[in-house]
Amino acid sequence: MTTLRIEVTDTPAEADAAHIVAQTRAYNRGYTPRDVRTLCVFARADDDCLIGGLTAITYWQFLEVDYLWVDQDHRRSGHGARLMAAAEAEALQRGCRQALVDTFSFQALGFYQALGYQEFGRLAGFCGQYDRHYLRKVLLAGPTGPSGN
Repeated sequence: MTTLRIEVTDTPAEADAAHIVAQTRAYNRGYTPRDVRTLCVFARADDDCLIGGLTAITYWQFLEVDYLWVDQDHRRSGHGARLMAAAEAEALQRGCRQALVDTFSFQALGFYQALGYQEFGRLAGFCGQYDRHYLRKVLLAGPTGPSGN
C-alpha cells in the first residue's frame, strides 16, 4: 500500500503546478477539442503608453475574460467598451458563441450589464461584504461573421 502525504503550500514548485495543469488538460482532451487560445487586447496612447487592456482565453466556443483594466485617468471614455468589443469580435472570428466574465460588486457589474451581459450566478461574502457576479453573453455574428458566411 502506498503511503500518501498531503502537502499544502503557497510556494509550489513550478514543475508540480505545471504537472497538475498538464494532466487535467490531458484528461479534458478526451472529451473536447484542443482549441484553447490566449486573447489579449491593448489600448495605447499616442506615446505608446499602455492605458488599458484585456486578457482572456477562447476555448470550446467560449470567450472567457480574465482581466479588464483601464487606467484611472482614462475611465468613462468608452475605452473599456471598445476593448470588450474588440475581444468579442475576435472571439466570433474564432468560432465562439458565448462570453463569460466575473466581477466583484465593487468593480464593474453595471458596465458589463450595459454591454449586454446577464448575471447567471452570484456568490456572497467575499471579505465579508462583497459579492462575486458571474455573467454571460450570447455572441451574435453579423452578416460577415462565422454564422453569416
